[in-house]
Amino acid sequence: MSRSVRIPGPDHPITVEPGGVRVVVTAGGHVVADSTRALALREADYPVAYYVPRDDVTPGVLSDSDTTTYCPYKGDASYVTVTTPEGAVPDAAWSYVEPYDAVAPIAGHLAFYPDRVEIVVQDS
Repeated sequence: MSRSVRIPGPDHPITVEPGGVRVVVTAGGHVVADSTRALALREADYPVAYYVPRDDVTPGVLSDSDTTTYCPYKGDASYVTVTTPEGAVPDAAWSYVEPYDAVAPIAGHLAFYPDRVEIVVQDS
C-alpha cells in the first residue's frame, strides 16, 4: 500500500517548538505525566498539542495498544493505554516513534487526548 507523504507549508503549516509551560496529565485523579519539557506542536487550525517526553511519564502507567493511525504530515502513530488504580483509559495518548523529518523533534514524546485524561497547562 502506497502512502502519500506531505510536507507542511502555507496551506497546512506545522511547527514544533519548546512549549515553555508545565504540562500535568492526570487520569482518575492520579498524575500520569508532569513535564516542563513538553514540545508544542501547532498544526494548521487545530488546537496546540503538547508532546510530553516519555521520561516525564509516571513509570508503569503506559501499555501499548493495538491501535495505529497514519498522518501524511507526521507518519505512523502508535497508541497507548493509561492504567491507574482507578482503571484503564484505552488509547489515551499517541506517539510517532519514527516521525517524518518535518516533525522529527516529537520522537520519544507522547501527546494525550484531552477528552480522555485531564491536561493542565501552566506557565512555567
